[in-house]
Formats: sequence, structure tokens, C-alpha cells
Amino acid sequence: MTGLLLLSVSAFLFASMGVLIRLASHTVDNPTIVFFRNATGLLVLTPFLLTRSQYSLKTERLWMHAWRAVVGLIAMYGFFYAIAHLKLSNAMVFTYSSPVFIPLVAWLFLKEKITTMMAIAASLGLVGVVLVAKPDTGMFNVLSGIGLVSSFLAAMAFVTVRALTDTEPATRIVFYFCLFGTLLSAIPMFWLWRTYSVHEMLLLCGAGVLATLSQICLSKAYSCAPAGQIGPANYLAIIFAGIWAAVLWQEYPDSLSIIGMSIILLALILCMPRFSRLIRLP
Repeated sequence: MTGLLLLSVSAFLFASMGVLIRLASHTVDNPTIVFFRNATGLLVLTPFLLTRSQYSLKTERLWMHAWRAVVGLIAMYGFFYAIAHLKLSNAMVFTYSSPVFIPLVAWLFLKEKITTMMAIAASLGLVGVVLVAKPDTGMFNVLSGIGLVSSFLAAMAFVTVRALTDTEPATRIVFYFCLFGTLLSAIPMFWLWRTYSVHEMLLLCGAGVLATLSQICLSKAYSCAPAGQIGPANYLAIIFAGIWAAVLWQEYPDSLSIIGMSIILLALILCMPRFSRLIRLP
């Protein structure tokens, strides 16, 4: 239950970050947004870690941190690019569909068992996402391919976090992701650097702070429960994003969206360990 709660908080913070990313993308290029998202997280975490002796940065799994950073960074570029260039409804399908791949990736890399309940919950979550987003034929193009690949890579990053939590605290996991992410994303951003307005900096730095807090909650969540079991809780992000859209842009859900959100909530309930034990599916 703790893992689901933490992942729900992470989903809310991620959806809030998405609002800032959407606003920033009107005037700021994608590589710069990715760089500031990582650099801000690094600036937030470094003083905290250096002033607390219990949070050591020493690790024997640097290669796994690097792998998680690489796949996560590529996914981040893809997500932000899709949000900026696709219809928002189509982009949301890919941005929030990564939990569908989590049980499969967890089975391939961590040998975690895919239970019937996990498969049902992930499938229901995908149906709910499609109903909310209502993608049209325009989603089947190169940009959408980028979004789909990003979803799979994000699932790989989530499962790698699960593997790291066996020995690594959440703050260390997020720190190394921000460190490697900042170094790598600085390369393409360097050629596009310009002076940014105060408004743009607030959006970029705000997105970085929210993303960092979301990552910490996510890392702690996967240390509490198997990745495949709680992964569909990420679907809550699409509900939170819908709430933000209604409040900020007066974009209200139609009947299909409401049905989709209800199915997403059902998928979340099916993930709860107590419910799984109650109906005793394998």
C-alpha cells in the first residue's frame, strides 16, 4: 500500500511537471528543456546530500546508474518532443503507456512473475488511457513511433530503479540520474544556448524541481513493492493531467474520458495487494 501511495504522489508531481513543460515548450527548444530538468534536480539534491553524512554517494553499481540514466534520458527527449509536436491527446497515450510494458520488462530483466492480476490491470489501464486520449489516425506516424519507443525505454528505466533499490537509497538513485542526465544533455543544449527570460527560467526550474521530487517518490515506491505490481499506478498521472487541463485551460473530459478514468482507477484497485489476495488469482 505504501508503494502505491508513493507512486500516486509521484504521478501527481509528474503531471504538474508536464503542465510546466507544456508552457515552456511554446518558446524553449526541447534539448534546453531536458537539460534544465536534469540540471535543476542536480542543484536541488547536491547540497542536501553533501550536508547529511548518512546519504553517501559511494556506490558499487555505477554502471547500472549510468544505464538507467541513458535509457531514461532518451525516453525524456522522446516524451518532451512528442508533447511539443503531436496533438496533446495523442502524446498522452504514449507518455502514460509505459506501465503497460513494466510487467514484461520486469519479467525479462528481474525475473519477476507476471501474475494474472498484473496482466489484467495493465491491459485495463491501457484501455482506459486510449478512452481518455481518444487517439485518431494521426497518431500512427514517425512522431508516434518516437513516443512508443520512449514508453518502452521509460519502462526499462522504471524496472532498473527497482533493481537498484536493493542496495541504493532513493536519493542516491535520483542524484546519479540527474548527474549523468545533466552531463549528457548539456552536449546538444550547448549549441542552442541563449539568454532566457525570467518567466522561462521559472517554468524550466519549476519543472526540474517537480521532476526531482517525483523521481524520489518513484524510487521509494519501487523499493516497497515489485515493479510489475504497482506500475499501473502511474496511470493516475493522466487523471491529474486532466484535472490541471480543466483548471488552467477549461478543457473538460467528455463521457468517454470519464469512462476511461474510471477504468484506470479500477486498474489501480486491482494492483492493491489486499485485493489481489482477496480474489486469489495466480
